[in-house]
Amino acid sequence: MYYLGIDIGSLSCDAVLIDRERNMVATSVVPTGARNREAIAMATEFVLSRAGISRDKVKAVVSTGYGRDRVEEKLASVTEITCHAKGIQSLHSGARVLIDIGGQDSKCILMSDKAIVVNFAMNDKCAAGTGRFLEAMARALQVDINDMGDLDAGASGAVTISSMCTVFAESEVVSLIAEGAGVNEIVKGLNRSIASRTVSLIKRVIPDFSGMQFAMSGGVAKNKGVVRAIEEALEYNVFVPEIPDTVGALGAALFAIERSLQ
Repeated sequence: MYYLGIDIGSLSCDAVLIDRERNMVATSVVPTGARNREAIAMATEFVLSRAGISRDKVKAVVSTGYGRDRVEEKLASVTEITCHAKGIQSLHSGARVLIDIGGQDSKCILMSDKAIVVNFAMNDKCAAGTGRFLEAMARALQVDINDMGDLDAGASGAVTISSMCTVFAESEVVSLIAEGAGVNEIVKGLNRSIASRTVSLIKRVIPDFSGMQFAMSGGVAKNKGVVRAIEEALEYNVFVPEIPDTVGALGAALFAIERSLQ
């Protein structure tokens, strides 16, 4: 039998299928779009197809994310904070601080060694530093967002982006381009601004993070430039899983095993 976790967020619907030994069998990430239930059905169909199994082989489904209540066949729904903690510690047991930067919000989660959430902070009032923010900056720079992770190569760090408001930062980027600033310098400035904001969020959760092990999840974790900037600001390495988008869905799948046994 298999267990399915579904994480439906603002930009993507992620699904993870695991077996009874808790091994990941298949994953899928699809755009959420305007119709939650269609995204849920598509993510489920993709993950089952990739695993080569039929729906009747799935013993339990647990949902998470802002749209978790839209999953009709769920055994239970669990908050995304709890699922992210569960998922990341199954991939990196030493992680104690998780940075999760998604499409429209940022989170910092402090965990015990048992993946229990000790404290957390969330920036959900503004899209600054999130996936939406980076999409807007990529448009202003006329570059592919998938290439932004390497565009800070060779930058001196001389450019500073003073605003993290998406609208004002976009105007600032346009002005810098007009002044002749290099794309690599602008991207470096953006990455450093995101890193500074992230460290401030972490300090709200744990003022002294000396000796902590850090991990990162969410779509922005695929941006190597942002990860490097956060590591430089923290002066610590940050563990990034192979598919950082699916950490919450993995946690939900692990809860599906536990809840089905209760």
